[in-house]
Amino acid sequence: MSSKVVKTLRYVASVCALAGVLAGGAQAAAPESADPIKIAINEWTGQHISAHIAGAALKKMGYNVEFVTAGAVPQFAAISQGNLHLQPEVWSNNVGDVYPKAVASGDIVKVGSLGLKPREGWIYPPYMAEKCPGLPAADALIKCAQAFGSAETFPKGRLVTYPADWGTRSKDLVKNAGLPLAAIAGGSEGAMIAELKSAYAAKEPILMMFWAPHWIHAEHKFDWIDLPAAHADCATDASHGFKKDAMNDCGFEQADIGKIVWKGFKDKWPAAYKLIDKMSIDNATQNALMLEVDNKGRKLEEVIAEWMTKNESTWKQWIDAAGS
Repeated sequence: MSSKVVKTLRYVASVCALAGVLAGGAQAAAPESADPIKIAINEWTGQHISAHIAGAALKKMGYNVEFVTAGAVPQFAAISQGNLHLQPEVWSNNVGDVYPKAVASGDIVKVGSLGLKPREGWIYPPYMAEKCPGLPAADALIKCAQAFGSAETFPKGRLVTYPADWGTRSKDLVKNAGLPLAAIAGGSEGAMIAELKSAYAAKEPILMMFWAPHWIHAEHKFDWIDLPAAHADCATDASHGFKKDAMNDCGFEQADIGKIVWKGFKDKWPAAYKLIDKMSIDNATQNALMLEVDNKGRKLEEVIAEWMTKNESTWKQWIDAAGS
């Protein structure tokens, strides 16, 4: 064998060896620690979905993941102390006093928005636009409230509000703004959904206080009344809201949904932090997955596994970003 051939073979071998070292280094980058990333599990299905998608993506990168049941408020102390590490779906209207203090002190780190667009307000089926021209404008609702009336409420429109033990925000708004609506408390979430579906099937009038994301939006389309925007001075400044001579007649403040981690998360699992930063879930995705779990009774783990199989192009982008 000539010396030239030997040199060539040695060069090729060295290049391959270097490539192997680099590849091994890339593989070793994640997971950076074998310690489990403990993900908080709260009380509602949407959060379970977000948490398990995050967990499934982290497992694809080789991380050890544990799901830990934690209350929506007590979880913040646990994350501050490092007993929990990740909560991918935090609603800003359900945080208590501990959370903002923990964020201010740096014990909890906000990673960014999850991507969900929460909404809370008054919904109606699209076919009601024919009976009440001008919707979704609030002024149109006032002019044709009778279109939403029932035998018990006529000539006022009928507004189904949250059950009484959920609070009386819609009832208070109707009263403060002097709206031509009769606020009727719903019996429960299940009863409210049953009424929505029944009205939709018969194309009957229905106006209801509701929220999104929720699986009902994956099954039926609803529109939202354009209520006056919430304002911090609504209780003291009559220029905000429905009427210029009334207080507390603004619409509802909308929540923000973010991702948070323990303060040591980024240092201990930097690639995982990048993945969580990139992770995003939209309303349509969560609505559809909640429909499978809450309405069709399928197991959460089965639904998430199916989503991961069908949406590799989505979560692979998160992983690619984590490795960059």
